[in-house]
Amino acid sequence: MRVLIQRVTEASVTVDGETVGQIGRGLAVLVGAEDADSEEDVNYLVGKIVRLRIFDDEEGVMNRSVTDMCGEILAVSQFTLYAQTAKGNRPSYIRAAKRAVAEPMYERMCEALGELLGRPVQRGVFGADMKVRLTNDGPVTIWMDSKERNY
Repeated sequence: MRVLIQRVTEASVTVDGETVGQIGRGLAVLVGAEDADSEEDVNYLVGKIVRLRIFDDEEGVMNRSVTDMCGEILAVSQFTLYAQTAKGNRPSYIRAAKRAVAEPMYERMCEALGELLGRPVQRGVFGADMKVRLTNDGPVTIWMDSKERNY
């Protein structure tokens, strides 16, 4: 699995002009899955996301996690995180998992994030044409791939 994490002051996602998910200060997490992903990939990334120390402490040092500062999470499915761009100018998404695999993985990730966060995670609508708005704070943007673990 791949995630793109952005520290935000606010974020929202709309579908057909209706807001379906919205947060204040916290993390906007774009989530992509591939067929080879498993529950282990979900658990690894969820643990990293909620413990990632990218919020400032009282001294202005990035030393607090989203849980430490009672922040929120907005998770949005995004198959384009698996775009392959080496050949030509049209990205290939062949590595992105099909809906039958990707949707349950995304749903499980949202549930697991909510369990560790201690409250529900705001979400987009899987497979929908979504409009995501956010204010990146910092900016702080971090990319993680569960297959590229550095223990």
